[in-house]
Amino acid sequence: MAKDEVGQALYDGIAQIYDPWSRSVVEDVDFYVEQAVASGGPVVELAVGTGRIAVPVAKAGIAVIGVDESPEMLAGARAYAESEGVSDLLELRQGDLREPPVTERVPLVVIPFRSLLHMPDETEKRRALTAAASLLEPGGRFVFDVFAPSTADIEETDGLWLEREPGIFERADWDEGERTLTLSVRRAEEASTMLLAWLSPPEWRQLLDRAGFEVEEQWGWFDRRRYAGGEDVVFSARRRD
Repeated sequence: MAKDEVGQALYDGIAQIYDPWSRSVVEDVDFYVEQAVASGGPVVELAVGTGRIAVPVAKAGIAVIGVDESPEMLAGARAYAESEGVSDLLELRQGDLREPPVTERVPLVVIPFRSLLHMPDETEKRRALTAAASLLEPGGRFVFDVFAPSTADIEETDGLWLEREPGIFERADWDEGERTLTLSVRRAEEASTMLLAWLSPPEWRQLLDRAGFEVEEQWGWFDRRRYAGGEDVVFSARRRD
């Protein structure tokens, strides 16, 4: 994850409300669990957050190494794993996804929930992709999801405070020229602002190629529908040996 101007891990500011804020995001969980089970594990999840994906993967019997820059988010993931009885299958490490503290080589690396968009430009995105490639064993796979907004989504949300969940508000400030989204989240006195930077699917494919990957699948949603030009895209790429 990125850091703000005072060096604090970006998500520390909303760690306590992250789960309530993202509680409606469930459509990707089964997808990533299926990917993990098919790989046989272990799995590295970069930007693991509070374990929204990692804990269900562990509950499916697959060992996970979870990396996140925010100690507050990792504390949430640790508590979640303990409550679900899977602490022995989830190893949590603090670190940047561009330089993950992982020496193991695994069959699958995942970066769910659009977390790669926190990388501010193509150089940093490529660093993250190259880091993911370095963690894979020969023939290993890398799976992640991103988005590029539609004009309708921008028009409907730009500059507005919207109640995403009860008592939790979210504001999207879009810059189509720079292709960035400044996303603000608040609940009472708790607040955080983050910058997301998007690319088109062809640009992602080009970066994946440069990072040593061959794209195997490009889906339009977590139900594996064929990508047909929508906002969301899910990539599955294999490390090129």
